[in-house]
Amino acid sequence: MNDGDNPQLSLGNIIASLPAVRAAKKVNTTSRVHRRLIEPLELTGEDNEQRLSFQHTVFCQAGLPYRNPGDDVREWKRKQGAVSLLVEAGQAQHPKSGDWVKLGLPWGTKPRLILAHLNAEAIRRQSPVIEVESSLSAFVKRIRRFDGGREIRMFKDQLSRLSVAVVRLAMTRGDRAFQVNSQVVTAFELWPELDERQRVLWPSTIRLSQDYFTSLQEHAVPLNEADLVALAHSALALDLYFWLAQRLHRVTPLKSVFITWAALKQQFGPDYGRMCDFKTEFRKTLRQVRARYQRAIIDLDDHGITLHHSLPPVTKQQVMLSHSKPNPCS
Repeated sequence: MNDGDNPQLSLGNIIASLPAVRAAKKVNTTSRVHRRLIEPLELTGEDNEQRLSFQHTVFCQAGLPYRNPGDDVREWKRKQGAVSLLVEAGQAQHPKSGDWVKLGLPWGTKPRLILAHLNAEAIRRQSPVIEVESSLSAFVKRIRRFDGGREIRMFKDQLSRLSVAVVRLAMTRGDRAFQVNSQVVTAFELWPELDERQRVLWPSTIRLSQDYFTSLQEHAVPLNEADLVALAHSALALDLYFWLAQRLHRVTPLKSVFITWAALKQQFGPDYGRMCDFKTEFRKTLRQVRARYQRAIIDLDDHGITLHHSLPPVTKQQVMLSHSKPNPCS
């Protein structure tokens, strides 16, 4: 028997076992994320302007769960300074059995991305009623670079969870305070029906609650959709980007803000047992965020993070230019 007859000694297996090749496979996997981080902003064909997304300022400071907490967990609380978020998992009536079915809490990157898209559509149209059948499918394709059925199902599952959840947003600023107790989405078809080609169907339209829509108009933070595309692999990366987008431009130009590692862990890493593990993940993720948000002026050391006044990723002028263009669909 020669070497070519033995699968353990074949040329392909020998090459694959070499350290350099094993390292190359690992680099290949990480390079996909790297390529997305360094890609230029995506421009639309219609107006040659970057697409804008928006996030509510409360969701910029207090995020949803990073991982699935389990369907038996029915409540999620986060508090950061003057901002509080309370999300209660909801139920939906099954259209065939009539039974009320408990849905879990929204978690991970997908509800964050869905919110950014719904917010953008609502602000662009100046209406709480949003056409999603084509717009959300196109958004998922832009975010994930493909529109496979499994991916659409996962997004729709998170949209369902988000739609039935009761969201309580609270924020105080000086002597002013506001609180929204509502579902973000108040009306749409929840169940993932299939057409004759076994393709998951989105609902044709959804309606944001009036309370949420009114609050969003006053407290929306503009973002670059292309940045969300680049950071869509990580819920922590999205949360860091949201936070810095609404925080850095509010730092007083002559007075920086210092935040300890303990405070950072409380806000972004309460699920980490060891501080060293959180620091490692935070440093890596912050480098990815800064690759997209290059205007961010930040110092990170062994004691914590120092925030300096920085231009936001999207300026007011860019938002005004985007809104000044006529909407052919209106």
